[in-house]
Amino acid sequence: MRPLHVLLLDRDAERRSALAAALRAAGHRVFDTPDPAVAAASLDPPEFDCLVLDLRLPELDLAALRGVLAPTVPAAPSSLEAAERLHIARTLAHTRGNRRRAALILGISRSTLLHKIRRYGIGEQPSAISHQPSADG
Repeated sequence: MRPLHVLLLDRDAERRSALAAALRAAGHRVFDTPDPAVAAASLDPPEFDCLVLDLRLPELDLAALRGVLAPTVPAAPSSLEAAERLHIARTLAHTRGNRRRAALILGISRSTLLHKIRRYGIGEQPSAISHQPSADG
């Protein structure tokens, strides 16, 4: 199983630290924070594989969360171009920016990948996540 990139949101420092340590020990990359605003800002662009959060946070809108997780009306499909851009960005995040590996995973040549990166402007905008994983994560 490949390592996951996990966003951990919990105000309880002891519980957050213990869970982050367990996830890192299992080989996953973890960004943990007690601040919901920091966690929310970290979700754009979507670089995380999963989100672990304390559902008891008072500012958490559980009704909105339910609506996102199980919408009554399916979301409108995105364009093929938007889907390709997102897939390339996620593949680059998975390879930590290694374009050669990303091209191999995508099944295209490196030059084609570079062309698409330029065309879609991938990597030109600074990431909302300005953290570096710790040495153990």
